This record gives sequence, C-alpha cells and structure tokens, in this order.
Amino acid sequence: MSEKPYDIKHRCYQFSKEIVLFVSTAKYERIYFSIFDQLLRSATSIGANIVEGKSGSSLKDFRNFYTIALKSSNETNIGSV
Repeated sequence: MSEKPYDIKHRCYQFSKEIVLFVSTAKYERIYFSIFDQLLRSATSIGANIVEGKSGSSLKDFRNFYTIALKSSNETNIGSV
C-alpha cells in the first residue's frame, strides 16, 4: 500500500472510493439497503463538501461547508456504535 496522502481532498477521495468498493462487493439482504445507501451518501458527501468549501466565496461559506463535512464524517463513523 502506498504512503498515506495528507491532502484532505485526496484523503476524502480515497475514503469515498474505499466505501464505494466495500458496498459494491458486500453481500447484504434487501432489508439493509437503506443503511448501505446512507453510508454511501454520507461518505461521499464529505469530499464534496470539502471541495465546495474550498471554492466558497467567503470565510462563512468555507466554515459552513466544513461543518457539513464534519457532520457527514460523524454520521459515517461506525466505530463508536
């Protein structure tokens, strides 16, 4: 495995890619579809909000999008469950 990227955009991209690959190869029953769907949406929205925040027109935009990204990452974190 290559060295861990430190740029937040690259890290978010790699994380999203790993989640997509995980969900695409996981075997799960239809009843759990909504859980996997939510995992995909929250994991992929982290990077989207980081990119959006970096291109924001003000510091307030930047903070708002980073806050949303943080909330999505907390939603994606299953380690504390």
